[in-house]
Amino acid sequence: MPPTQTPDLIQLAPDCHVPVIWKPSNRARRLSLRIDPRRQAVSVTLPSGLSTAQAVQFLKIQKHWITKRLTALQQAPAFLPGRTIPIEGKPHTIVHHPTARSGVWIEENQICVSGAEEFISRRITDFLKKHARQILGQELRAQAQISGLCPTRLDIRDTSSRWGSCSSSGRIMLSWRLVMAPTAVRHYLIAHELAHLRHMNHAPAFWRLVDQLTPHRHHAEAWLKHHGSALLGAH
Repeated sequence: MPPTQTPDLIQLAPDCHVPVIWKPSNRARRLSLRIDPRRQAVSVTLPSGLSTAQAVQFLKIQKHWITKRLTALQQAPAFLPGRTIPIEGKPHTIVHHPTARSGVWIEENQICVSGAEEFISRRITDFLKKHARQILGQELRAQAQISGLCPTRLDIRDTSSRWGSCSSSGRIMLSWRLVMAPTAVRHYLIAHELAHLRHMNHAPAFWRLVDQLTPHRHHAEAWLKHHGSALLGAH
């Protein structure tokens, strides 16, 4: 079936319907699925020769994993007055100051936003992207100096499924949403991408280097497993 922009509502059990985005692929060798945080749906890559009926059977087997991840997305931080969002792992309550002229600023454990209420989400997003470039840039430079692994460039992007990546040219990409995560998680993910400057794979040598660069690997992986989806769905 051709790709569609509108998710299909697929029944996995009598009391369980989930939105599914089908992505047929001639290059894919196997069926794969991931959660799309922005659309709060399951994205399914369909290799040629595999029917959607077969894919649905696989989704039914993965029902527990799918519903757990989608439920976590519903708990994603919302950039609205009175809500609490993490910044560098610490909770901050959003407070609206409609008549102020300072844009967005942090005041103790509050993130303060001026202007009209309908612009609050966009203003906080823009603020966090700028903050991410500063904080993640500082942390990447510090780890690069210690490790001797120096990227050619840092890009801060808005990604829906990846925290970071490293290209063969040495360019590292990090998601701005990472600035909401605790320090140990940021340290691990930066170390992960720096290690790819030497090993462009996930072979044992790569993981040995990661463990040399950071003591936080296992803690961070566990944290991301439980909280990562919610941060990727923050809006």
